[in-house]
Amino acid sequence: MAKLIFGMTMSLDGYVEGPDGSTDGLYPDLAELRPTAYMNEMIAETGAVLMGRRSFEMAEDPDWYVGNYEFQCPIVVVTHAPPATMPRQDDRLTFAFVDDVEAAVTRAKEAAGDRAVTAIGGADLGRQLLALGLVDELRVDVMPVLLGGGKPLFDGVAPARLTKLAVGEVGPRTTLRFGFAA
Repeated sequence: MAKLIFGMTMSLDGYVEGPDGSTDGLYPDLAELRPTAYMNEMIAETGAVLMGRRSFEMAEDPDWYVGNYEFQCPIVVVTHAPPATMPRQDDRLTFAFVDDVEAAVTRAKEAAGDRAVTAIGGADLGRQLLALGLVDELRVDVMPVLLGGGKPLFDGVAPARLTKLAVGEVGPRTTLRFGFAA
């Protein structure tokens, strides 16, 4: 069955949003990331994407995902309020809106087949996944910026022992990959 990867970009001081709720400083390299081996590997291993409602709504037009989003695969959105109109889909990118985290993970794993489920963005969703013990691999990209406050990535997360899988660099990012120790 598919493994679940949760990952986010955070500041060196551990925040995924600044005090004003912005992500300024965390993604100055987004356009340069897309053609890299780092992104190509992530795209190739991903069979389905799991995301929270806020991450889904970052696209001004939900129909934009088809043909534009890096991950052209099934997307499962965890939400209690699905959109009134289903976004455009095609034979590669489909949407499912599920109101329970565990049910959403099950659905995403079924859709992913033997490839990974990548949970994109959403500190709240990530913390829920971690609390339920559903994350197989944790990926954190650290940007060289101090936000000084805001939304911390690991606020309220229970202690866990991690095993370092890889450390890398992509432009200004330091990429960290961890598994969970038994």
